[in-house]
Amino acid sequence: MKHNIEIKVRVAYLEHQSDVYASQYAYAYTITITNKSYVGVRLLTRHWRIQDETEHTEDVIGEGVIGQQPHLASGESFQYASGAVIKTLTGSMKGSYGMIDDHGEHFNVQIPEFVLSKPYTLH
Repeated sequence: MKHNIEIKVRVAYLEHQSDVYASQYAYAYTITITNKSYVGVRLLTRHWRIQDETEHTEDVIGEGVIGQQPHLASGESFQYASGAVIKTLTGSMKGSYGMIDDHGEHFNVQIPEFVLSKPYTLH
């Protein structure tokens, strides 16, 4: 595989920012992107698909992440935190990053689907 980009995700439920009566459940997620390729890469765009239990889907498309378009040399990692608010107790997110390598080749990296849920709500 020419581009070997590893994506790791950690999710936390934000109880103090959630409002059960208003059907607003807040989650924070931390993403770690590691470039395991032999060539440097830059993250240019993101596309998230956020879905709740009712199958309501929201697409979030934009440049970079948290206002940055980080460059990762071979072996480097970049970590950032962000969040999402959904209308049900559980949901999921997945997506992709649009990237370019140091040779000018554009490619997409899939972000595997991960679950948004309070601890102990799923078996």
